[in-house]
Amino acid sequence: VQLVESGGGMVQPGGSLRLSCAASGFIFKLFEMSWVRQAPGKGPEWVSGINTGGGIPWYADSVKGRFTISRDNDKNTLYLQMNNLKPEDTALYYCTTGSEVTFRYGKYSRGQGTQVTVSS
Repeated sequence: VQLVESGGGMVQPGGSLRLSCAASGFIFKLFEMSWVRQAPGKGPEWVSGINTGGGIPWYADSVKGRFTISRDNDKNTLYLQMNNLKPEDTALYYCTTGSEVTFRYGKYSRGQGTQVTVSS
């Protein structure tokens, strides 16, 4: 399993970023996928997940209405569109296999992550 994230950066509050996660080494379309983030000094936080077909997204309350998860199974790529970013969204974001449930059990593969910094 290889997951490579990109698209992070520094943005002002209220700004937007789009993260991508290129997947390889497994049959991407058969796996639910998620985004997880970890802020400095804090534990990992599940942010969003999506079902295998891409039609059913799930979101943490902290990002609901601001973030949109999507996937392209033909391109083996997972996305996270982040709008109206807030300083508290600052974290290392990484994609994982599985759903919120597998995240809580610690049963997932993850990439190295991409840093998102929201600051004025």
